[in-house]
Amino acid sequence: MKIRSVMSKMQLLSLAAVALLAVYGFTQTNKAKVGTSIGDKAPELAYMNPDSSKVLKLSELKGKYVLVDFWASWCRPCRMENPNVVSAYNKYSKAKFADAKGFEVYSVSLDRSREQWKQAIAQDGLLWKYHVSDLKFWQSQGAQLYGVSSIPMSFLIDPNGVIIAKNLRGMALHQELDKHVKSL
Repeated sequence: MKIRSVMSKMQLLSLAAVALLAVYGFTQTNKAKVGTSIGDKAPELAYMNPDSSKVLKLSELKGKYVLVDFWASWCRPCRMENPNVVSAYNKYSKAKFADAKGFEVYSVSLDRSREQWKQAIAQDGLLWKYHVSDLKFWQSQGAQLYGVSSIPMSFLIDPNGVIIAKNLRGMALHQELDKHVKSL
C-alpha cells in the first residue's frame, strides 16, 4: 500500500511538472551569451533620442571609434565625469585616425524623466547627437545587455565594432584614444 501511495505521489508530481511546462513553456538554458568583454563584438543598441523623434543605432557609427557611455542625470559621479567626456569629444571628434573615420560618443541614459535627462544634456554641454534612452532606470535594456550594474560605465569600441577597452575615466580615455590617432 505504501509503495502504491509513493508511486501515486511521484506520478502526481510528474504530471504537475508537465502541466507547468505546458503552461509556462520550456526555458532554453543554452542561449548564446552576448559578450561585453574586451575583444567581443559590441552588442547592438537602438533607442529613441531625447525628443522621441528618431531611433539612433550604435551600428550607424561603424567605421569610427565609439565611446558607449552609460550615465544618468541623477548620478553625481556621472555628472562629474561628463566634463572629461566633453573634453575627449572636442579633442578626438576632429582628430585623424589611422584606421577610422573619427570618434563619436553614444550616450545611454538610465534616466526615468525625459525632462531631467534633456536638462542634464544641456547643463553639461554634451554636444554630440547620439543620446539615447528607454527611460527604464535600472531596468534599461541597454544596461542589462551590457551587464552594467553601476554608472558611469563606458565601453570603447573600435571601427569594426569590437570592444577594445572598458570603464575609461579621466585621462585614461584620452590615453587610450591617443594610441589610435594618426601620427604626422
